[in-house]
Amino acid sequence: MKSLAREGESEEGATALRASASAAPGTAPGLVVMHKTLRPTTDRTRIPSTTTPLALHDRSITTRYRTTRTRTEHRTEHTGNTSTERRTTVADTDETGERAGSRSGPGGGLLMGRPFGVPVYVSPSWFLVAALITWVFGDQLDRVLPDLGPVRYLVSLFFAVAFYASVLVHELAHTVAALRFKLPVRRIQLQFFGGVSEIEKESETPGREFVLAFVGPLLSLLLTGAFYLGMKAVDPATVPGVLLAGLMISNLLVAAFNLLPGLPLDGGRMLRAVIWGITGKPMAGTVAAAWVGRALALAVLLGLPLLTHTGVLGNRTEEIGGMNTVMDALLAAILAGIIWTGAGNSLRMARLREHLPELRARTLTRRAIPVENATPLSEALRRANEAGARALVVVDGQGDPTAIVRETAIASVPEHRRPWVAVSTLAQDLTDGMKVSADLTGEELLDHLRATPATEYLVLEAGGTIYGVLSTLDVEKAFVKAMARPQS
Repeated sequence: MKSLAREGESEEGATALRASASAAPGTAPGLVVMHKTLRPTTDRTRIPSTTTPLALHDRSITTRYRTTRTRTEHRTEHTGNTSTERRTTVADTDETGERAGSRSGPGGGLLMGRPFGVPVYVSPSWFLVAALITWVFGDQLDRVLPDLGPVRYLVSLFFAVAFYASVLVHELAHTVAALRFKLPVRRIQLQFFGGVSEIEKESETPGREFVLAFVGPLLSLLLTGAFYLGMKAVDPATVPGVLLAGLMISNLLVAAFNLLPGLPLDGGRMLRAVIWGITGKPMAGTVAAAWVGRALALAVLLGLPLLTHTGVLGNRTEEIGGMNTVMDALLAAILAGIIWTGAGNSLRMARLREHLPELRARTLTRRAIPVENATPLSEALRRANEAGARALVVVDGQGDPTAIVRETAIASVPEHRRPWVAVSTLAQDLTDGMKVSADLTGEELLDHLRATPATEYLVLEAGGTIYGVLSTLDVEKAFVKAMARPQS
């Protein structure tokens, strides 16, 4: 029988088979496989949606739109972020239907509600930021409204909550647009540097990409206008006047920062969409927008402390120095690091998407031979070695597959015992999820493996005939190889 040695196969496994066969002709080789499970990447390409860039992280193939804060005289800036995420992790959208706030999300914090059916989580880090905003804004209030006394901190807390409510509106704009374009949204998360909308798929056209990125800053600008009109209707020397002024400035900063044309900000996604539309190449748009993002990171790192120190941002020069200077430099470093990392993540995720179609079940599958339940392991391995196969599939009397003999189980059986061990004792029963079409490729293949985690899968032809066995280890190696491949 013809050997199915395919791209991505583990050479260690093949070597182990050949070595075992040559050492003990009567007992075929052992199929040794490393125990790794596929860690799918949550492509979290993130798009910022506030005045300060958001922290990005690639965990799956998921687009994330973030909003975060930056520091101004009111210390209430806020920006968005795009992660390309990327880790290779299984998307775990919460479908429990539990009450808001009744449980913690998967690393997301407290579940607060489900607007438009999308869960909204508040990260524990938000409470730290809310306390910081309450303290800083409270000091600002003491200068404007000194008669408030300790009540100013209660007003400041209200401002912190209202500010993050406007961040949520920004994120909901991204979410509604994504749902309108039939793009699944995993969740919205409010956290330390703002918010993030985790969208599970990329836009199909540059026009949709542009709209999806622009709606967030647009809503922030509309909120700015609404707060401005409200501020004109009240006395500016009152609590409502100060709150409305602070919210107006904060949302203006959020919109302005996120419109900067560099990834991972919303403006970077818009720039990517424009270049994509002109060149017809999404990768070209990503590369350009990512490098602009890195230039912005350097500008923030060097420029923000300089602007603050010279009083350009409105600070009184006599108040500049000491701890304020250190805090401004620290904030600039954090924001610059977030933007730089987000831009790099965007490049990596774009490269992955470019090579993802090369992940094919057919080319990654190991050749398998069918064996019956009672077949001794030594005999089954001898047949596999003669056929050049690297996997065993247990079949019933009619030849229908019922189980896969696990390679780790084979490796655990000493050679001198293999003639007396039936393959059925080492087999894992097949479930429907463990059956994979040989024609699956790219994201469809990864989605299938995420839905039913296992170490091996039975690969079938369209007519239901056995094609071979797919190991998650082989898929993972091919996945990492695609990530590391130089950009084309």
